[in-house]
Amino acid sequence: MSSRRRRKHWVRRPSGRHVAAGLTSDRPKTGARTVTRLARGRASRVLTRGRGAPRSGDRSTLHTALFMLCAIALLAGCRGSDGVTVLKVAHNGPAGHPFQAGFEEFSRILEERSGGAVTVQIFENEQLGTEEEATLMVKLGALAASAASAGGGISAFVPEAEIFNFPFIFRDLDHFYRVVDGPIGERVAERIEEELDVLVLGYWFAGRRNAWNAERPIVTPDDFEGLKIRVIPTPILVDTFNALGAQATPMSFGELYSALEQGVVDGAETDHVDLYGERFYEVTKYVSYTRHLYLAVALIFSRKLYDELPPDLQEAVLEAGRASVRVEREAMASMTAAALVELEKLGIEFNEIDRPLFEDRVRQVYLDNAGRVGGIAAIEEVARQ
Repeated sequence: MSSRRRRKHWVRRPSGRHVAAGLTSDRPKTGARTVTRLARGRASRVLTRGRGAPRSGDRSTLHTALFMLCAIALLAGCRGSDGVTVLKVAHNGPAGHPFQAGFEEFSRILEERSGGAVTVQIFENEQLGTEEEATLMVKLGALAASAASAGGGISAFVPEAEIFNFPFIFRDLDHFYRVVDGPIGERVAERIEEELDVLVLGYWFAGRRNAWNAERPIVTPDDFEGLKIRVIPTPILVDTFNALGAQATPMSFGELYSALEQGVVDGAETDHVDLYGERFYEVTKYVSYTRHLYLAVALIFSRKLYDELPPDLQEAVLEAGRASVRVEREAMASMTAAALVELEKLGIEFNEIDRPLFEDRVRQVYLDNAGRVGGIAAIEEVARQ
């Protein structure tokens, strides 16, 4: 897709089903659920390796996995008898998450613009698979759209997206939005579109992330010693927490609560919304304001499905995407403030960190990973925004 074409739908800050997948009307019927679970498990073993995309030696197995991922969506049903097109969209948050608010706005606009000819079915909480699996389903046209974070949803396929994942790279939220809504974000979006055969309708925000655990406050990097911390399965986050002295443990977000209960990990790093909404406060106590990551989320839409839509509905998809960015970001801001109030009431202890010590510890992470994102010059460009 040319850069000229991209600018027609690019979202700047002012201030998601056709059969072959994507077009279905019902969630998996009871008889299909066992097959769906087997498909997800088989695909997940191949596609989620923590440090990137599957190795070339796995090619035949990968093809099988991709087929099984398509089956997940196809088992969900077929085009409604009333002729209504149902677009399936997915995200990994609960029903009350800002992602849900974003997709509800996306749905509202599309249904309104199509006069009811198109409806949107939202699958939350990784119902159809992990972030990475959902990304592949969008690529294949088995899913209309998904919320794909620069960590778990994109980085395995598009290394350039890791530019957003470097620790402490953003000074504040305004800096983050200048980067993702500006030329850097657009260049990354173009690479995502090229590699995954999707449209990037804009960037959502998944919050400012902090480290937390049930053992002790983290004030200096030395306080991480001996702690197993769940991180987003992306190389830079793994390297970051290992450099800080923790035992970085990448895993799917959906596995985290049980891992905490069973002592597989001692803590994790999330934003306030996830910490409260997923009830992690039941299994942790100390939140340290590391503010190490502002998590960017690409709202991706299947190019295959988009190209099958008539021009008026294509424009409606772009409009719905722009509207969803505004609503999701506003929801994240309000829900973050509300979650903090509730977490304090629940007795969670918050503390600041000795930030210069943390920044010093992760310098090597930048040197080791600069080549993934275009070199030190690309990182310095982010700093200048």
